[in-house]
Amino acid sequence: QGGGSAVIDMENMDDTSGSSFEDMGEMHQRMKEEEEEEAEGEAGAGEEEDGEFLGMKGLRGQLGRQVADQMWQVGKRQASRAFSLYANIDILRPYFDVEPVQVRARLLESMIPVKMINFPQKIAGELYGPLMLVFTLVAILLHGMKTSDTIIREGTLMGTAIGTCFGYWLGISSFMYFLAYLCNAQITMVQMLSLLGYGLFGHCITLFVTYNIHFHSLFYIFWLVVGGLSTLRMVAVLVSRTVGHTQRLILCGTLAVLHMLFLLYLHFAYHKVVEGILDTLERPNMPPFQRVARDIPVVSNPVLNTTAKAIALTL
Repeated sequence: QGGGSAVIDMENMDDTSGSSFEDMGEMHQRMKEEEEEEAEGEAGAGEEEDGEFLGMKGLRGQLGRQVADQMWQVGKRQASRAFSLYANIDILRPYFDVEPVQVRARLLESMIPVKMINFPQKIAGELYGPLMLVFTLVAILLHGMKTSDTIIREGTLMGTAIGTCFGYWLGISSFMYFLAYLCNAQITMVQMLSLLGYGLFGHCITLFVTYNIHFHSLFYIFWLVVGGLSTLRMVAVLVSRTVGHTQRLILCGTLAVLHMLFLLYLHFAYHKVVEGILDTLERPNMPPFQRVARDIPVVSNPVLNTTAKAIALTL
């Protein structure tokens, strides 16, 4: 019995030892599987993080492209709108949509100073009449140059006359609008162009009469009466739209001086200035340098003989 129990114990020991080895193998295999699962989990997490990073990067790139496209479309619409604004002639139509009867009435009104300056006077916001008056002044200047004793060589006066008239109209209107802005006058640029343009009606009348009737006394009468009435009209309108005595004095005094001096310039100095400019730019061609044969005086024979003897004695 003792031997049998020993054999049974050995068998049990062998069974327990085998089961323990099997358990160790299973544990080792499970540990490997767990490590592999952990490695796969870490790899999967890394791929997910990479995917999320790439997704955020792609989303940012897509948003950037969308913003750039929107900015491009907005800029394109603004550029096309600005181009159509300057290219569309219908925008200028309201400034030239006027009846001839209205233009005639405004021409007459430009010579009549207003009396009521307590409230702002109405100014026509159209440019047809002023533009026609500027072209009329150009034609009168050309007529005056042709009827005067001005000599023009190989040139035309059209460009000079247009530059003078349009330069005064646009330049003085811009300067007076800036001055009116500083003096807090209630007037727009279009109204200033219209006011100053209709103010040239007196200049046209004065120059047309005095270019055909050459009397300085007659010019001074027209300068004071006709030019003075058109200037008073503009001054009265500006006074009605300006607040403050100092502002009125600065604005209206500047306009009156410039307008009256321009008429004096057109009558007295314009022809001389243009003639001087044309003489400077268009000088007549100088004839080329030519050699001219000189006449040698005839020397008498005694003089030649005496000179020859003197040279011989010297040698």
